[in-house]
Amino acid sequence: MPTRREFVKSAGAAALVSGLNLNILPARPKATGDVLGHGKYTYRALPHWGDLNPATHPVLNCHEMVMDKKGRFIMITDEVKNNILIYDRSGKLLDSWGHDFPGGHGLSLWDAGGEEFLFISDFSLGKVFKTTLDGRVLLTIGHPSEVGAYAKEDAFNPTETAIGPNGDIYVADGYGSQWVLQYDSQGKFIRKFGGGGDGDSQFSTVHGVCVDLRNPAQPSLICTSRAHNAFKRFTLDGQYLSTIFLPGAFVCRAVIHGDTLFSGVCWSRLRYLNQTPDSGFVTILDKNDKVISNPGGTAPRYVKGELQMMLQDSPVFNHCHDVCIDNDENIYVCQWNANKTYPVKLERI
Repeated sequence: MPTRREFVKSAGAAALVSGLNLNILPARPKATGDVLGHGKYTYRALPHWGDLNPATHPVLNCHEMVMDKKGRFIMITDEVKNNILIYDRSGKLLDSWGHDFPGGHGLSLWDAGGEEFLFISDFSLGKVFKTTLDGRVLLTIGHPSEVGAYAKEDAFNPTETAIGPNGDIYVADGYGSQWVLQYDSQGKFIRKFGGGGDGDSQFSTVHGVCVDLRNPAQPSLICTSRAHNAFKRFTLDGQYLSTIFLPGAFVCRAVIHGDTLFSGVCWSRLRYLNQTPDSGFVTILDKNDKVISNPGGTAPRYVKGELQMMLQDSPVFNHCHDVCIDNDENIYVCQWNANKTYPVKLERI
């Protein structure tokens, strides 16, 4: 009896033999599912997985998604009729809540010894909220001037959070003053690092932050520097370690599943190598920070150890803003500025 993975892989091979040309794909994946990706990381696109009735459960931008321990997919949108949408694995809506996050952008899940919490970043309100899974607010982090970390006039428009092993909260001020701010689990300010600029330890759109525990000897933070087409790695106390340069890819937050890193690419560089609208894809890196697949993008290519420019190869996506990975290694893609479309599922082949 073939496994599900073997069955789907066989079906994918048949589709390729029939002459599928990834260079002439339509602007949105076909309902039958287009095959995307490279090497061992290939996927079948299921564009209507998350479709809902926009009259009752609309979205503006599908910003980010996480999966809780029950296998439910929790997504944040900046549509205040229903800021949070909760799906089951089939794409059926289970629940919705939230009307108070006009800039609902970042969504992180923290498992605190078996009890799970959400962290919501609202760049419009300039606040971060810790909530229960059903939306009860437990903690609010406001403007850093309240704790002496910013001047009152400094912009604070947080886009993302990550939670450290000890419960420390890292806040990426991606649309504001370009710092990553560290707080303890009770919201007490500890430090900030980064700031705007082109130095190795500085950021240009610090859009995301992620705790990387793959190396137990040296846990680290992976911070997005989107306009630099890079992730930048720091220690948990904010010391710069290294840069992962991803030429052509305006990456969003890093999402780690097992030994592998996944990220949505909001834009790539096409005509004249400029930042081009509707040019997103997904990028996948191994545990050595090497790109191994780009669903919707060009195949990763290294010359003398240096990664070459990565571009959108197939106009499947508009702007990939986040990805969520399930236990079968399927990818769920949230998009920004994509005509109010719902999440797309990429089924692993």
